[in-house]
Amino acid sequence: MDFDAFAEAWEAAWNSHDLDRILAHYSADVIFRSHKAMRLVGRGELHGKDALRDYWGRALAAQPDLSFVVVDVLHGYGMLVITYRNQRDVLAAETLRFGPDGLVVEASACHRK
Repeated sequence: MDFDAFAEAWEAAWNSHDLDRILAHYSADVIFRSHKAMRLVGRGELHGKDALRDYWGRALAAQPDLSFVVVDVLHGYGMLVITYRNQRDVLAAETLRFGPDGLVVEASACHRK
């Protein structure tokens, strides 16, 4: 898998604000963890694309100017970490673990406070 190409596509999907395009990277039974999810939907661990659609739909509606710029891509075995900055220049990181089909099966977001 070309992790750098994945990170470019991930960034472009987020910057498009198209939920279907964003979610196309994730498996149907993905597990996602984030403190921001806890604040927005009341749970820090989400299960499945429908839960992600709800959370990210709310997040995009609340931040119509949301944008990401990938800073770095760290390669691992079946996983990667994308560091990026948002529209407010806040540094964040996503750790993504992939299934055999190349879709994300587990993701964790960490944000600078």
